Amino acid sequence: MGSMTGKAGLVTGAASGIGRATAVRAAQEGARVLVSDLASARDAGEETVRLIREAGGEADFQACDVSRAEDQQALVAGVVERFGALDFAHNNAGISSSGQLLADIEDEEFDRIIAVNLRGVFLGMKHQIRQMLRGAGGSIVNTASNAGLRGVRRLGAYTAAKHGLVGLTKNAALEYAEDGIRVNAVAPGTIMTGFARGVTPQRLKQIMKPQALQRIGEPEEVAAAAVWLLSEEASFVTGATLPVDAGSLAGW
Repeated sequence: MGSMTGKAGLVTGAASGIGRATAVRAAQEGARVLVSDLASARDAGEETVRLIREAGGEADFQACDVSRAEDQQALVAGVVERFGALDFAHNNAGISSSGQLLADIEDEEFDRIIAVNLRGVFLGMKHQIRQMLRGAGGSIVNTASNAGLRGVRRLGAYTAAKHGLVGLTKNAALEYAEDGIRVNAVAPGTIMTGFARGVTPQRLKQIMKPQALQRIGEPEEVAAAAVWLLSEEASFVTGATLPVDAGSLAGW
């Protein structure tokens, strides 16, 4: 019996990185998972499904642009249609910024980052919570960042979105605790995802400088924390933002 046995839910941004690792880990713990990502990432999303099925788990793929309300509503409906309930959700989909100083960020880039990283989480929770209120409650985990708990140079729009996400997480936790819905966040540090692979070694060294552990984290290390928060093993935890960041927030 795994910590997620009998549970059904969704993971966004699950075609790769932290989302894929969380979907796989949740399935390993017994959950049925609706894997979601953009339609353009369908092949990679189906690869996540294949990994789960080959390990004996149950999963399907459904495309979703998290910035679109109709896609979010359809995603929740898809979980219920396939599995009969929505017990958990991991709002993980997000995009990074181009690394400009604040005054050099294009308006369009700022708006897009807010639309995906902040509004996308709002839309996800909105429809997830509505469904959970019809059932027996549930658990939601949002992917924040250590940039949601402090400032990070050249990540102004991303930092603003992740700070907002942390605030939404706290509010949702307060407002729906008595309805049996727990809402938490994970705050990764430097993780080996597309963002880390796309920056120069010098920039990566700069980003890692505040860490106590001087290495890049693996998506599976974040997934372990996310699935714990999603599970009943964290039944007394809500409104928390859990750093998974090699000690970068601990101090210098």
